[in-house]
Amino acid sequence: MLSLSPFPLSLLLSFLSHVLATPNPIGPAGQTINLLRRSPGDRSAEAWGVWAKNNRDRLTSKYGDSDTLRRRGSGTNLLTNQNADSSFFGSIAIGTPPIAFNVILDTGSADFWLADSQCKSGCLTVPGFNPSASSTYVNHSEPFKIIYGSGQARGVLGQDKVQMAGFSVDNQVFALCNEVSTGLLVEPVSGLLGLGWADISASRSMPFWQTLVSNGVWDEPVMSFQLTRFVDDPSAEVLEPGGTFTMGFLNQSLYTGDIEYLSLAARPSYWLLPLTSMTVLGASIPLPGGTASLSAIDTGTTLVGGPPTIITQIFSQIPGAQPGTGNLDGYYTYPCSLSVNVSLSFGGRTWTIDPKDFRLAQLNNGPNSRCLGAFFQLETGSSAPSWIIGDTFLKNVYSVFRYNPPSIGFADLSPLAQAVHDGPIPTPTIGSAAQGVTATGRPRRPNGAERLVLSGGALRLLVVALVLLGASLA
Repeated sequence: MLSLSPFPLSLLLSFLSHVLATPNPIGPAGQTINLLRRSPGDRSAEAWGVWAKNNRDRLTSKYGDSDTLRRRGSGTNLLTNQNADSSFFGSIAIGTPPIAFNVILDTGSADFWLADSQCKSGCLTVPGFNPSASSTYVNHSEPFKIIYGSGQARGVLGQDKVQMAGFSVDNQVFALCNEVSTGLLVEPVSGLLGLGWADISASRSMPFWQTLVSNGVWDEPVMSFQLTRFVDDPSAEVLEPGGTFTMGFLNQSLYTGDIEYLSLAARPSYWLLPLTSMTVLGASIPLPGGTASLSAIDTGTTLVGGPPTIITQIFSQIPGAQPGTGNLDGYYTYPCSLSVNVSLSFGGRTWTIDPKDFRLAQLNNGPNSRCLGAFFQLETGSSAPSWIIGDTFLKNVYSVFRYNPPSIGFADLSPLAQAVHDGPIPTPTIGSAAQGVTATGRPRRPNGAERLVLSGGALRLLVVALVLLGASLA
């Protein structure tokens, strides 16, 4: 097998480890979550092909047609950057007494699920939640099933006290899974926290974030992300600081200038904006309007997926670009000697993606080395957005997800946010919750009805695990 260049390959597959900042009961009603990142080892071109194929398949599954999708203070959590920008996770505490777990933070889904401590398959090596150890756990005894194309997780719905970044919900509904497809969860991540709207909750329960903000416990009706970049750092460690996730306030030290807010393009479900313009190496790419322009802003997705015809046009502007074959079908490669600038607009300002983020991986060495682009062809279902805008873009902005009025905001990153921090990796902590609420009731389904979740962050977890498994077998 060809060995990958130490630079992009090792960094890109690193597994993010997330950290939760200790909640401060004094001060604003909200906290910040620090994120962490984990560096992968060198990967072969073949291993990158496996990663790319599974990434595309899982995202297609997440946003494909599905009859199961339904309308449905301040705090900081430090994040962990996993697998050189492949994913970002944070820490959340469950039960009485509370136990902390690492979870992917995903604005592209709306359900919360964790591995069960009595896991039968697929989650034996990750920390699991033991419901019998919590005096406040209530078993709903309702089946729950999460499907990810070639992977899935099964379990039951229950409720318990959930705490994060200085907030708590006494009776948060979540799924406890004891059967998980091999590689879906990789230590130290134990599950996924959906940050989308209740309309797309497969369990028909109010998401944790939405319960908090709708009960008025946040100082401001906003949550925000600042994500780190390690994809271009060949010396990155397995775990690295991943940035911050805030609830209930904006961290003004992490951005400069004004935040540009853009109203959601449709009824709140996914976080949707219209993609109105795009340039590649200075050339404008024609984009359709209307529903064909809808893009989901998704922290649970690593790359950027879009309509095949437009992705083809993008790479036609890059000299020497070629369509991938085999596992790289739907992707494109281009000469590593090129620095590719891509800019996007969602109806307001233009935002530029750093060439470091557009370059997903270097597939071979030498003067004619080829690099893998971070934009790929994605065919979503008729009811799903045409574009999925993931961390390839979000690493370049301070992003804000606003509850009321429903909108998404972007701002330029500050020098502090752009700096690489060499400090200690955040570790999960548990503190007293300064703000707590009780969730409202949730709609009930007929007895025995299964819940189907197409979750981007969880899909990405499966992708990362498959890559690591493939590399270990190589």
